[in-house]
Amino acid sequence: MSASSTQPIPGLSLNSIELLQELIRFDTSNPPGNERECISYIRGILTQAGFETEIVARSPQRPNLITRLRGSGDAPPLLLYGHVDVVPAAAQDWRYPPFEAQIAEGCVWGRGALDMKGGIVMMLAAMMRAKAEGAKQHGPNLPGDVVLALVSDEEAGGDYGARFLVEEHARLFEGVRYALGEFGGFSFPIGGKRFYPIMVAEKQVCHLRATVRGTSGHGSLATKDGAMGRLARILDRLERVSLPVHVTPVPRDMFQAVASHVPWPTGFALRSLLNPKLTNVTLKLLGDKGQAFGPLLRHTVNATVVRGGQSVNMAPGEVELLLDGRLLPGFSPDDLLGELKPIFQGEADLEVIHHDPGPAQPDMGLFDTLAGVLREADPQGVPVPMLLPGSTDARFFSRLGIQTYGFLPMNLPAGFQFLSAVHGVDERIPLDALTFGANAIYQVLLRFGRT
Repeated sequence: MSASSTQPIPGLSLNSIELLQELIRFDTSNPPGNERECISYIRGILTQAGFETEIVARSPQRPNLITRLRGSGDAPPLLLYGHVDVVPAAAQDWRYPPFEAQIAEGCVWGRGALDMKGGIVMMLAAMMRAKAEGAKQHGPNLPGDVVLALVSDEEAGGDYGARFLVEEHARLFEGVRYALGEFGGFSFPIGGKRFYPIMVAEKQVCHLRATVRGTSGHGSLATKDGAMGRLARILDRLERVSLPVHVTPVPRDMFQAVASHVPWPTGFALRSLLNPKLTNVTLKLLGDKGQAFGPLLRHTVNATVVRGGQSVNMAPGEVELLLDGRLLPGFSPDDLLGELKPIFQGEADLEVIHHDPGPAQPDMGLFDTLAGVLREADPQGVPVPMLLPGSTDARFFSRLGIQTYGFLPMNLPAGFQFLSAVHGVDERIPLDALTFGANAIYQVLLRFGRT
């Protein structure tokens, strides 16, 4: 553990590790969320540090907190945002209890340590440090205001959080062009080199419903051409058939950048991913890495919910299948429906039930600043742009013309499996990674608008 890990955050009696422990101990599993006590606690420490805060809420139990650190006005505001809700941890066998925030094996363990209470601590520590340094100088030390938004409900769609803020309180973000949020900036080893993927784009949410109909009948009889049989064939094809490859700008830039820094044959394999004729074979050869890279090169659809049948002795005439679809930037739901037709083969009525569109192309205006901060923090690391295969609250803020960068920097120890730890059993964050991220975000605050 570095010495800075145990230093109190300016304006507080707690250090970053202790603050994260306090936040993890609030069980904000969503559903139901119940973020109010956690937000209230954070509001208290911000007030203690001299910040003015505003609470806006669609529901009293699901509040959102906004605060602002004034800059000199020489640059537009920069937004930092994060969510305090977490995915559930019930019915899982954890090495250490998920809401006790124990320190063990060089990490803080608990639900939300990575997603994303650890990130919130980085942001809070950076802002409080900037405020304290500004007080020493008897004036703002930042080129622009920093707006911090801590929101509810990200894990269940954002209706009480970011969506509500964007639709009902857009005034709070006037003038903001860039934001820092989740997910990116963590170290990722490839070919013996350490890369730092910075999220600049994310896939679009596109939820679907397939209604499967067929012959109904008594459960004691052999039902031919039934809805259940059709459903089984559809699910089998969904498992076996890969959707077409699309090489979009951000993954192309990422794979080309990584390939230029790693030796053969890894570099050759990464360049081969960008050739649609070779993509599928290359993904198989890459093994676990291929599983992470595959969703960056095609739309994805996963069956998640099945509803049907009323009685154990009756074959249903109709079954409903819900699917979680994710679109690459620049594509529409109609593009996905067209690619699914050969898989469904007319055995179901397919419809889009929810779509959150996102920008087709990212605004890369802040990327060089973020990359420069990471290069100084880790001269052996290589920052690269990244497309996130999932989605975050960035899709809502993009409606206000705000470009989000996933930037919660962490220099992770060798062997640490970041992607499997997020939302997984035994979620945890290395102690030094927390300090690394807080220092990096602080440097961004100082440089934003000056380069």
